[in-house]
Amino acid sequence: MRMSTDLQRYSTENQLERIRRFAEARGFEIVRTYEDAGRSGLTMDGREALQRLMADVTSGAPDFQAILVYDVSRWGRFQDADEGAYHEHVCRRAGITVHYCAEQFDNDGSIGSTLLKAVKRVMAGEYSRELSVKVFAGQCRLVQRGYRQGGMAGYGLRRLLVDEHGGVKAELAQGERKSLQTDRVVLVPGPDQEVATVRRMYCLFTSGVGEREIADGLNRDGIATDLGRAWTRGTVHQVLTNAKYVGDNVFNRVSCKLRQRRTANDPSLWVVAKGAFTPLVETHVFERARAIVEERCRRFDDGELLALLTELLRATGALSSLVIDERDDMPSSSVYRRRFGSLLRAYRLVGYGPDRDYRYLEVNRRLRSLHPEVVAMIVAGLEGAGGEVLRDPATDLLTCNGEFTASVVIARYQETAAGSARWRIRLDAGIAPDVTVAVRMGPENAAPLDYYVLPRIDMMEPRLRLAEWNGLLLDGYRFDDLGFFFSLAARATLTEAA
Repeated sequence: MRMSTDLQRYSTENQLERIRRFAEARGFEIVRTYEDAGRSGLTMDGREALQRLMADVTSGAPDFQAILVYDVSRWGRFQDADEGAYHEHVCRRAGITVHYCAEQFDNDGSIGSTLLKAVKRVMAGEYSRELSVKVFAGQCRLVQRGYRQGGMAGYGLRRLLVDEHGGVKAELAQGERKSLQTDRVVLVPGPDQEVATVRRMYCLFTSGVGEREIADGLNRDGIATDLGRAWTRGTVHQVLTNAKYVGDNVFNRVSCKLRQRRTANDPSLWVVAKGAFTPLVETHVFERARAIVEERCRRFDDGELLALLTELLRATGALSSLVIDERDDMPSSSVYRRRFGSLLRAYRLVGYGPDRDYRYLEVNRRLRSLHPEVVAMIVAGLEGAGGEVLRDPATDLLTCNGEFTASVVIARYQETAAGSARWRIRLDAGIAPDVTVAVRMGPENAAPLDYYVLPRIDMMEPRLRLAEWNGLLLDGYRFDDLGFFFSLAARATLTEAA
């Protein structure tokens, strides 16, 4: 069984009920269920249940003789119709018959059933393609109307939630999302101090001050980024080159349609709504800053860019977008992406990491430094709720009220080759906490996305692999904040208990 988010009639409960009726009518006994809830059928990526099924089929000793599938599209909505046929062929080769419980034909190998299956597979893939076109068109219309399509607001800006008529509802904090599908998000100026800081950056940059000097000045003045961190050359550069600060709403810079590889689009394909938001800087100031950046980029041909990258690799031993952006004597990482198609291709051209991208090392280093801050935040929350917390300095194991123990892990945001979000959580069996608080990081691993409060008694596996949606068995433990977990530390008076 499989369910993404397409139609309610495809819910796994409905599928299972239909399969059970089919099994009873044909005299089958169901010995095992493979369920991919909340999983896209475009690829095999993230389809743990289907992968287990195929592994059992090819193991040489499966303990079942038939596979009951709701319909042809439950194998997947593969863009290559032969992919679904291949999985069924593997089952038949292992001596296992496949039955489609909700189709109007028997899968008996006849010409009619073979033709119908082929048509159904093509229709399943075409459904996803047409849906992708419609969703993209809808997103473009919303962008042109001035609505923000995902992503953090950025320094100096805030996300404002409005209803379908444009009425203001609330300002969204970091990590918060809209709850109604008809609601929309727009960008508005943030606090006056942040707006003044953004304008200060542009003023200094257009006066000839470099990004690194600007960052050093902000850090000396005790001004932090929107994430509470110190400024770097790269973070200043992002502010100076993003059109949202001049009020433009830009969409489709990067594409990842139908789970294909992420691609940076040519500017001619960008969807731009001019003046969609209240600008923080004047247009002529922004254009002057962009001209300075472009002029700086035009000094180098491809050979010179690769020579600079080679020199940087020799000096640092590793390459990443942050390492490149922190160098004053070479263009930014965005130049390399634009010139060579991707940073990874530029790395390969200078002989670095031909099979791997080592940026994860930098992310892991940052997350390790973030862990003590997260643990301290959780300790403060438990104590604020009235609990008494002991923290083991060696393992960071938390003991609350002498009643339960908790461990804190941070799950790094990763993307598959097709652009799907993934998180890996390792439950520490060595210290065996009663509860594991897993902090799931958002894109760029810059801020927490949400939290999973996982009780040890319900966790059968030492490692979890999460996608964006994971079904009720796991997402039942997901929370947008830790208020519920903190409430576990609260004490009740004897009167309240009585």
